[in-house]
Amino acid sequence: MFVITGATGQLGRLVIDQLLQHVPASRIIAAVRSPEKAADLAAKGVQVRHADYSQPATLDTAFNGAKKILLISSNELGQRATQHKAVIDAAKRAGVELLAYTSVLHADTSALELAEEHRQTEDAIGNSGVPSAILRNGWYTENYTAAITNDIAHGAHFGCAGEGRISSAPRADYAAAAVAVLTSSAPQAGRVYELAGDEAYTLSEFAAQIALQSGKPVVYTNLPEADYKAALSQAGLPEVVAQLLANSDSAASTGALFDDSRALSKLIGRPTTPLAVTIAESLVE
Repeated sequence: MFVITGATGQLGRLVIDQLLQHVPASRIIAAVRSPEKAADLAAKGVQVRHADYSQPATLDTAFNGAKKILLISSNELGQRATQHKAVIDAAKRAGVELLAYTSVLHADTSALELAEEHRQTEDAIGNSGVPSAILRNGWYTENYTAAITNDIAHGAHFGCAGEGRISSAPRADYAAAAVAVLTSSAPQAGRVYELAGDEAYTLSEFAAQIALQSGKPVVYTNLPEADYKAALSQAGLPEVVAQLLANSDSAASTGALFDDSRALSKLIGRPTTPLAVTIAESLVE
């Protein structure tokens, strides 16, 4: 049995869609906080079980019979280390063969503020003795392409990454990596994967690609980190999200989102999806 936590999230749904290409739906458990949001997964034959990171008792029930678990990191910033520890403890009680965890690129050395809770989680996994694989996911291309409509409307993409190069890939590529690890016939316990896109770009190049494909003028406008955070807050983003995005862009300026190992494409057996393709898909949505 394969358990996917956070299964109704953007990454979780992609993982399940791709996992269904490898194993019967009856062997997949979608562990979700709100089962009513997973009716479409249940319709495909996937087992839907209530699992709340903040309610450990639900995790024991959700993990019953599990052999492999994918722990998709929580989106509750500031609560993640505690929530993940509950999942790790439940996985240990379940006696799973493998716990795979979606961490962040170069978590052990990263300057990203969001890396701290990932480091704490990786430490907790290591201390637990549960057989594990760490998937250190790089930046999702969608973190930038989600704002394409606004970028075109304003004629600019704002950020504070300077000329830092970003090795992103779309969520679907990272989902493919998770599925590859979960279904691999080779031992995965103890593996740490630094996952990033084959192609790296600056935000100036990102803006230029939007302009090229949209036919509209779009340039990159680099701001001081504090100003970029303020702009994000003024756009309606919660304070904690604005802080995360501004800090991530700032860290990118010194290489925090760059990696040229091509471990992701090696793991999924194909090149990662180019930036131009993801932009093109976003423009037709």
